[in-house]
Amino acid sequence: MEAILKFNLPDEQSDFESAVNGYKWQLAMWELDRYLRTNTKYAPDETPENTIDALEKTRDELFRILNNYNLSFD
Repeated sequence: MEAILKFNLPDEQSDFESAVNGYKWQLAMWELDRYLRTNTKYAPDETPENTIDALEKTRDELFRILNNYNLSFD
């Protein structure tokens, strides 16, 4: 199977860059997830509970958004 994406450059430059840089978006979201996970799982004992709750809710929202777009880190 083969897939070919064609763009009329320079008119569709923005669309082309979005398609080519999709993996960077995935890496950025994965890095954000790792940040949120690390700062909740390994938070210092003196970290306020409401801070941890906010980070967990943010991570949950990240996964909700990814799910809505049928995206995952797999």
